[in-house]
Amino acid sequence: MPELLLIRHGQASFGKADYDVLSDLGWDQARELGRALRRLGLVPDRLFIGAQRRHRETLEGIVEGLGFGPGDATVHPGLNEFDFKALLDARFAGGDAPEGLHDDRKTHFRMLRDTVLDWERGQIPNAPESWEAFSARVEDARQAITQSGGQRVLAVSSGGAIGRMVSAAMGAGEGSQIKLQLQTKNCAMARFVFGPRAFYLHSFNEVPHIDGENEARLLTYS
Repeated sequence: MPELLLIRHGQASFGKADYDVLSDLGWDQARELGRALRRLGLVPDRLFIGAQRRHRETLEGIVEGLGFGPGDATVHPGLNEFDFKALLDARFAGGDAPEGLHDDRKTHFRMLRDTVLDWERGQIPNAPESWEAFSARVEDARQAITQSGGQRVLAVSSGGAIGRMVSAAMGAGEGSQIKLQLQTKNCAMARFVFGPRAFYLHSFNEVPHIDGENEARLLTYS
């Protein structure tokens, strides 16, 4: 059966003016993943990315690690991350935002977890994007990938969209998406197999480029 390798971008620039840029470590993660995919024989014949800079840069690193370019990537906005900064700002529009909301990791991710649960329940009426619209565009991306004709498709996305695609494939209930998102490692891979009427999760959060020798340097979550 055809296979989808759905990969989260490398480490971005948390707390910086422009989050949507890979850090030096993020580039290293992407290159190492490409090398690991080459060793494993997991060479894609079709490429997809979201429209964000960190997706494109991650793919560039992977392709460098693979040692060749499998062709041009299709850009699909359904693979984009939801606007977590705007969503958090919408939740705290009343002015009661905790200190460090956007630049302290512990505060940010604790608040994001609770905010996404409220968003999924329709409790943030001024959200920049509805939960239903987010879910629909991720599904649109999945349909485009599975109908692309690729036998091994590699797609670079973000933790939120990946969590949503995984939870939908599993038929998981409320709150499952954010639980999956918050444990997704940078440059981790979720693998799916699919056919005309089937789409099955094969594995989640694989990091074939990380081992005991490099884990302390390469393992990150944001």
